[in-house]
Amino acid sequence: MSVGAPYERRIAFINPFGTSAFDAIIEETLVPYAAANTLVHVIHLDGVPANIDYYYPKHLMEMAIFDKVRELEEHGYDAVVVGCCYDPGVRVARELVDIPVVAPLEAAMNHASYFGHSFTVVTDHQKARPWLEDLVRIHGAGNCRGVRTIDWYVTDMIDDTTAVADDAAAACLQALKDDQAEVVILGCTIIGGCLEREIMTTGRHRELPILNPNLLALKAAETLADLHRMGKYNISRVGLYQRHEQHDAAEADEVRRRWYLADRGAGVEVDG
Repeated sequence: MSVGAPYERRIAFINPFGTSAFDAIIEETLVPYAAANTLVHVIHLDGVPANIDYYYPKHLMEMAIFDKVRELEEHGYDAVVVGCCYDPGVRVARELVDIPVVAPLEAAMNHASYFGHSFTVVTDHQKARPWLEDLVRIHGAGNCRGVRTIDWYVTDMIDDTTAVADDAAAACLQALKDDQAEVVILGCTIIGGCLEREIMTTGRHRELPILNPNLLALKAAETLADLHRMGKYNISRVGLYQRHEQHDAAEADEVRRRWYLADRGAGVEVDG
């Protein structure tokens, strides 16, 4: 996975699914918006569930994300986007690496005030709604009017992206009216891809004040990558993102030896 010149910044967009089924729609609807000197690689995870709508498979996928962000940093990437609006594993990943790790929902909420005073989030289904409501509270988004759904599961979206785009647009219009929100954030990266594909191919829904989390995550990643390269992006290691080895290097090494390496079949003997 080597990357190189002439690009000034190299960004990986992780589709955190155990399938390549969603790579193409993200690539075709995201890469055209990258800056001219940004190289974007859209990748997926191997050996994890394809459907992360449920929290146990999401947890399994997060374990793979931790490995992948370390690998991407080692291979010289300047930033990583974890491409799901559950923002899965992002906080733990920031503990592990020094390059920026960007979460789409967090990035979209951070940008929302540039587009309007208040916003509503439109996500895929009722299972996702409580998780996103919790994320809104964690990020302190006091101007969020609520979280709504379009009742689609991600595994079905790729089969009819136009229907997903139309349902999302209708839900956004309803949210703008009922919630008196000024903009809407799409709370699912695949919904974002479906709507963006419709806009790019037909021009429909272009006029709606809808924020695409994929695009805003990419732009956040580009900015943070630039700051990192300038030596102006430094993660605070005194609290939330403090590293295990800062507290107890021997204990951190033991954790890696007994669980991380052994779990990956590295031939490490595990005691006890």
